[in-house]
Amino acid sequence: MSYIDNVRSLYEMNRERTLATVDTIAAMENPQDVLSWRPGPGRAHIGWQLAHVAVTEELFATERLVGTEPGMGELIERFRGGSTPDHNVPTLDEIRNVLAAGREHLLATFEQFSDDDLDKVPVGLTERGWTLRRTLQIICWHEAHHQGQVHLTLNLYKASH
Repeated sequence: MSYIDNVRSLYEMNRERTLATVDTIAAMENPQDVLSWRPGPGRAHIGWQLAHVAVTEELFATERLVGTEPGMGELIERFRGGSTPDHNVPTLDEIRNVLAAGREHLLATFEQFSDDDLDKVPVGLTERGWTLRRTLQIICWHEAHHQGQVHLTLNLYKASH
């Protein structure tokens, strides 16, 4: 199994956990209230965390790995790293759709690379100096990191309600 194929299997496991949390929220009495709940003033709501995962994958699939413009329109600016979470919280369907689209595009982009490219620095990551290997690791960590934030925020929501 190639390194890239191994990383894909890790991405699949991470996504299973993320979607299981989305399913948990969907089964709750007021899913949109849960998605919009914030653990404190100015903190990101669950909907922002989930959409942020998808938008980040789109950014890696495009400008960071191959130097092309990202899709997803206004979602990029609303949910990219460093953005301020607004009060326009995506629905569960929107979250599922954007997670699927970002992942599909990311996996399609991986088709342009092989294990021979692992120590090369992709065009959009020159400034950071990240090799493809490091980039694949960061993407894997990123979803797990934000899924953990979603999980914690969901537990805080449950405890406060």
